[in-house]
Amino acid sequence: MSGDLFASRVPEEVANRRPLADRLRPKTLDEVTGQPHLTGEDGVLRRMIASGSLGSMIFWGPPGTGKTTVARLLSGEAGLAFEQISAIFSGVAELKKVFETARMRRMDGRQTLLFVDEIHRFNRAQQDSFLPVMEDGTVILVGATTENPSFELNAALLSRARVLTFRSHDEESLIELLQRAEQVEGRPLPLDPDARASLVRMADGDGRAVLTLAEEVWRAAREGEVFDTESLIRIVQRRAPVYDKAQDGHYNLISALHKSVRGSDPDAALYYLARMFDAGEDPLYLGRRLVRMAVEDIGLADPQALVICNAAKDAYDYLGSPEGELAFAEACVYLATAPKSNAVYTAFKAATRAAKENGSLLPPKHILNAPTKLMKGEGYGDGYRYDHDEPDAFSGQDYFPEKMGRQTFYDPPERGFEREIRKRLDWWAKLRKERNAE
Repeated sequence: MSGDLFASRVPEEVANRRPLADRLRPKTLDEVTGQPHLTGEDGVLRRMIASGSLGSMIFWGPPGTGKTTVARLLSGEAGLAFEQISAIFSGVAELKKVFETARMRRMDGRQTLLFVDEIHRFNRAQQDSFLPVMEDGTVILVGATTENPSFELNAALLSRARVLTFRSHDEESLIELLQRAEQVEGRPLPLDPDARASLVRMADGDGRAVLTLAEEVWRAAREGEVFDTESLIRIVQRRAPVYDKAQDGHYNLISALHKSVRGSDPDAALYYLARMFDAGEDPLYLGRRLVRMAVEDIGLADPQALVICNAAKDAYDYLGSPEGELAFAEACVYLATAPKSNAVYTAFKAATRAAKENGSLLPPKHILNAPTKLMKGEGYGDGYRYDHDEPDAFSGQDYFPEKMGRQTFYDPPERGFEREIRKRLDWWAKLRKERNAE
């Protein structure tokens, strides 16, 4: 960037200004960075605006990706009134006030875009309260969440809203934000190239974080001072992952860790875990990967594996870093030394394929409840045998849709706890054959 751009420093009288992240908040959708699949020329939101009709939406994505900003810009582009509430601070009384205001506004011919931050924090009843005002067009709901909507939001709410995914900023997007910040400040960031790259990695895909970090650097710098990476870490009290610039190191090491656990080599697994901790990797990311290993590679060969990993996460939450890292090391060794089985993982994939291929088939009528006379007349529940009343608490009935016939997805190996499960399945198979032959 040209030296003329940074010729003058910011005057003293404007030292007490709004935070940098707020001053750089985009004023149009064209200025939004990092979400081209949503706000780009051919993005989903652009198409919605061009059609002249916005529907209710759930914005799902990590912090600092522009969810609030995009919602506000959408209201402006579509000519809608903008209302914003937070599920952390709002209750039923506040919701009723907002809904009533929106109804009055609609009577005057103007619709309301209601932005609800942290919408997943509302309980089921509060989420249900949105349904009538969404259905009658009183509000266009835009909810923001960092949590998976499939698990945190009511099915009824999700059925009336489209889920749009916001992505973490990539390196290019964060660099662009820093360049804008330098233009607004009228001065370059006092960082050498390596420190600048470290600051981008410290932000971990969070646009707000990268601007906040930049602001901290400017505040700390003396006249003519330029920070290297070590000085930067000391100033902002945060480490950046020390992987290569393409971030291949991150993916290579987590792959090596996972395969070492799968290969029952606790020493190699600990080595790669330690390398990732030393690189400044987010401990909770490592915790999530250990949980994944527990359910994918150990499964029911050792049911305690998942318990141990969740306990390690709780221990880290309690102890923090670096003491809590030992809990992850313990979980890592436990996983590496546990008997291995991907039988549940394989079975679930097979069951998923079968569900997609046979998703329209009804379960057999004998296992369906018959709460009404009509359903009883249609044969619902006929012939059902209550397993607890049968010898060995096992009836041997068929439960698959009749057109499918019995299927086998789960095939436990003769290892670990699954050896016992195999014995049970073989015993039930024997009983099923005997009782269906009678």
